[in-house]
Amino acid sequence: MASRRGQEQHGEWARHWQYPGVPGLDLLRARYVRHSFTRHSHEGFVLGAVRRGVEDVVMPEGTIRARPGTVVMINPEVPHAAHAGVPEGWSYATLYPSSALVAAIAEEETTLRGTAGFAETIVEDEDTARLISAVHRAAEEGNALAADSVLRVAVARLLRRHGQSLPQRRPLAAGARTAALAREALQQRMAEPPSLDALARELGTSPFALLRAFKAAYGMPPHTWLTNARVRTARRLLESGTSPAAAAAAVGFTDQPHLNRHFTRIVGVPPGAYQRERARTYKTGQLPDS
Repeated sequence: MASRRGQEQHGEWARHWQYPGVPGLDLLRARYVRHSFTRHSHEGFVLGAVRRGVEDVVMPEGTIRARPGTVVMINPEVPHAAHAGVPEGWSYATLYPSSALVAAIAEEETTLRGTAGFAETIVEDEDTARLISAVHRAAEEGNALAADSVLRVAVARLLRRHGQSLPQRRPLAAGARTAALAREALQQRMAEPPSLDALARELGTSPFALLRAFKAAYGMPPHTWLTNARVRTARRLLESGTSPAAAAAAVGFTDQPHLNRHFTRIVGVPPGAYQRERARTYKTGQLPDS
């Protein structure tokens, strides 16, 4: 899926954007048929509402089937993947509120203490699913008051109905400390990462022990985590105006096609489309019928 035109040839389209009227929020509205999301995680929350079709969301505890009338809620840094659950694919609206935005809503509108999150991954909640789509409509119409208001109502409702205080982090065991050191090393040396064997030797452990510790701590092996981290960094570079080719080189992808492939499989749109949406003056959105 190299371009918007290529998507539309297969009945696919997607728009991933930010509406300046609601700081701390990214939005994705799309229809996917053959597209699949590889395992990844987000720094903030994911709130998704399928409008048509079925999305299979692969979570650490197993695969869930998101149908119309359900809401998918994924906490920050929880690894997941997704693909079509039926041949005709799925169309949906997704909100990506930042952790800070959700925390502010939780503090004002709930009795949750500590770090607020969601106790369930998927719920039947047709009313809130409609609110998620309504946030998109308001943002696409340039109605900041409505978009911000409906977003806060939707998040507060989900937190009150399905929220919980997330567990406090405990002191790291030896394996988790090793995994944290490995993650820090990969983040710092993203453009030229060490091999698994070299990294394990640096940390005084074995390759398989490092693999097991890293996956236990972060839900994915080091190479998958690194790809996700590279795409996150590429997003920030693209938002600052860096070209896709330069961003690919900066984060360690061998060339721009590699960035295009991995970026699209994690973010849902190619890097060029992502950057254009960040650069444009936001007006009433024009999307295909979904």
